[in-house]
Amino acid sequence: MPDLRRGVLFGIAAYTMWGLFPLYWPLLKPSGAIEILAHRMVWSLVAVVAALAVRRHWSWFRELIRQPRKIALLTLAAIVVTLNWGTYIYAVNTGHVVESALGYFINPLVSVLFGVVLLRERLRPLQWVAVGFGALAVLVLTLDYGRLPWIALVLAVSFGVYGLVKKRANVAATEGLAVETLVLLLPALGYLVFLQASGESTFGDHGAWHAVLLVGAGIITAVPLICFGAAAIRVPLSTIGLLQYIAPVLQFACGVLIAKETMPSSRWIGFSIVWLALAIFTYDSFRTARAAARVRKSAGTLDHVVT
Repeated sequence: MPDLRRGVLFGIAAYTMWGLFPLYWPLLKPSGAIEILAHRMVWSLVAVVAALAVRRHWSWFRELIRQPRKIALLTLAAIVVTLNWGTYIYAVNTGHVVESALGYFINPLVSVLFGVVLLRERLRPLQWVAVGFGALAVLVLTLDYGRLPWIALVLAVSFGVYGLVKKRANVAATEGLAVETLVLLLPALGYLVFLQASGESTFGDHGAWHAVLLVGAGIITAVPLICFGAAAIRVPLSTIGLLQYIAPVLQFACGVLIAKETMPSSRWIGFSIVWLALAIFTYDSFRTARAAARVRKSAGTLDHVVT
C-alpha cells in the first residue's frame, strides 16, 4: 500500500477513536482529571514499550539520542500533548463535551494561522474568509457562554502545535510516542505516589473494574496517538486538517445526543458559523488541490511530448 494511502487510513482510525473518547472518560469517575491524566501517561508508556518489545525494535534509541534537536522537539510535544489531554479530560467530565468539540472544529483554522505566523505562508482569499468566519464564531460563542470559550481555544492551539512539532521531529510513530511518554513518566509517577500517600488515590479503592479502566486509559491513549504519528509523517498537514473533522463530529454527537448538553439557539448560530468557515476552507483546499493536479498532469504530458 502506498505511504500516502496508509497515512490516510491511520489518520481516519486515529480521529474516529478520538471522536469516541467522550464515552470513556466519564466511566473513570470519581477519579479527578489530573489523576486520570497521570494514569494515561504511565500506562501509555507501558503500552508503547510492550509494542516495541513485540517488534524487538530498540536500535532506534541509540540513533535518536545522538540527535538532540529531535529529542527537544519530542519533549516539547510531550508537554503540549499533556496540556491537551488534561484539558480534554476536564472538559468531558465537567459537562463541556460540545465545547471540546468546538476546539477540534476550529483546529484546522488554527493550523492555517500557524502557517502564516510561523512558516510565513500567504493565505489565499478564501482562506482569509474562512479564518474571518472562524473569528466571528468565537465572538458569537463568547457572548453565548458569557466567557471566552477557553477550553475550545486551548484544545485547538495545543493540538495544532502538537501536529506541527510531530511533523518537524519526523520520528516514527511508536518510537516518538515512547520518548514523549518517557518524558512524562517521572512527573506522573510522582503525582500518583503523592495521591497514594495522602489517601486520595482512587486506584484500587473503587473495585477491580475501576482499576482496569484506569489502566485501559493508557492503551486507548497510545493506540490513536500511534496512528496519528504514523499519519503525520506520511500525509500533508492540509490532509490531516481535513481528516480531523471526523473527531469533532463524533464528539459533538456524543455531547448533544448522549450527554444531552444544552444547545440554545445562540450556540447553534455560533456552531453554524464554524461549519460555514470549515465548508469554505474545505472547498478552497479541494479546489487548490485539483488545480495543482491539473498543472502536474499538464507538465507530465508536455514532458512526454518533448521526449
